Amino acid sequence: MKSFQNIVVPVDFSVQSAPAIEAAVDLSRRYDGLMTLVHVYDPLAYALPEGYVLFTPSQFEQLMAALQQQLEETRKTAVELGALRVDTRLLQGFPAEEIKDYAARSGVDLIVMGTHGRGMLKHLLLGSVAERVVRTAPCPVLTLKAPQTIK
Repeated sequence: MKSFQNIVVPVDFSVQSAPAIEAAVDLSRRYDGLMTLVHVYDPLAYALPEGYVLFTPSQFEQLMAALQQQLEETRKTAVELGALRVDTRLLQGFPAEEIKDYAARSGVDLIVMGTHGRGMLKHLLLGSVAERVVRTAPCPVLTLKAPQTIK
C-alpha cells in the first residue's frame, strides 16, 4: 500500500469537515505524514457597478484574519485528536480548482475531504466541490460523508 506522506484536508468549517479531519489525523499518524488543512475563500462574483467594491481593503483584511483564526482553531483540534504535524493554507478562488492546483503544486499524496450529501436537485443547482476534486485531482481522493442529523 502506498505511504501517504503529504495529506491535504480541505475544510469549510462545517460539520461535514469533521469526519475528514478525523480520518486524515489517523492516516497522518499511521504514515508519519504531514497533514495540511486548506480553506479556500471563494470571492463571490457580483456584478457591481464600476467603482464599487464588495469589501473595503480593511474589511477584506479582517475577513482573511478571521478565516486564518478559524484555520488555526481547526489545526489545534487536529493536534488534540493526535495529529503530529499539521500545517494550514488559506487560498482564494474557485474551491475545486484551488484544491486541485494546490495538490499538484505541493506533491500531495492524498486529499481527504467531507461531502455535504446534498439531494439531487441541490446538487444540480449548486454543484459539488468534492465531485469536481475527485474528477480532476492529481492524486487519490478519499471522501467521507458526515453522519445524517435528524431534521
